[in-house]
Amino acid sequence: MVQIRDEVPGDVVAREHLLDACFGEARRMKTSERLREGRLPAEGLALVAERDDRVIATVRLWHVEAGPRRPALLLGPLAVDPASQGLGLGARLMQGVLRRARDLGHGAVLLMGDAAYYARFGFSPAYAQGLFMPGPFERDRFLGLELRAGALAGARGILRATGDWGDAVPASNVVVSDRPAEVAAAGSAARRRVA
Repeated sequence: MVQIRDEVPGDVVAREHLLDACFGEARRMKTSERLREGRLPAEGLALVAERDDRVIATVRLWHVEAGPRRPALLLGPLAVDPASQGLGLGARLMQGVLRRARDLGHGAVLLMGDAAYYARFGFSPAYAQGLFMPGPFERDRFLGLELRAGALAGARGILRATGDWGDAVPASNVVVSDRPAEVAAAGSAARRRVA
C-alpha cells in the first residue's frame, strides 16, 4: 500500500537517490536548482509517497518572488520511481500539494516542466508569460497556476528565491530516529551535493 505523507529529515538520502534515478546528474545544472539551493522547502509543502518503508515519489514547493513583492511558489522536482510510474502517484502528489498550498493561502505556483502533463492541473505558459528564470530556461516549459484568481495578473520580472535558509526540514516535521547521528551525517552529505 502506498502512503503519501510529509517529508521528514530521514527521507533526504532516499529522495536524492530517487531524483538521481529519475533525472540523472544533469538535474544539478538546471536554473531551477539555483532557486532551491541552500533553502528549505515551503513549510508543509514537501511530500513523499512511500511503499514498504521506501520513498518512491517526491514533490516539493519553494518560496519565490514572481517579480517585485509578488510571492509565489516554485514546484519541483516532482519525481516518481521508474518502477512505480503509471500508478497515478505523480497526479496524487500534485493534487495533494496544490490543495495544501491553496489551503495555506498561497496564491500562485510556477514550474519548469512538460506543458501537456501539467495542463491537467491547470498550469499554463500564459501565467508565466511576463516572468523569467534567473538563468537559461525553455520558455514553453515555464508554466504557472493561479491558486487565487489574479495572483499572477501582470506579473513581470525575474524569479528570485525567498523563504528560509537551512539544510533540514523545519523542526515541526522532525521524526526521532534510533540512529540520529547516522541519519544527520547522511542527510548533510546529500544536501552538500544537491540543494
